[in-house]
Amino acid sequence: MQEGIHPEYSPVVFYDRSADKYFLTKSTLAAKAASLPTIDWEDGNTYPLVNVEVSSYSHPFYTGKNVVIDAAGQVQKFNARYGKK
Repeated sequence: MQEGIHPEYSPVVFYDRSADKYFLTKSTLAAKAASLPTIDWEDGNTYPLVNVEVSSYSHPFYTGKNVVIDAAGQVQKFNARYGKK
């Protein structure tokens, strides 16, 4: 690997707002740490905090809670509005 071309890769805390869960992992977002809020973590260190809407704690693929879409109802609405008369 070439030196000096890769972004900083260090620990960051992500907060999944929809599941209200925090998790610590490494990320290249640490390069923007000066513009991010910080949080005191369980190990006593302070880390940058990144808010996310979806993570493995809340995504239906990982949680097994699939959302059923009423496709038949949508087709009927479309045909009622734009279908041949």
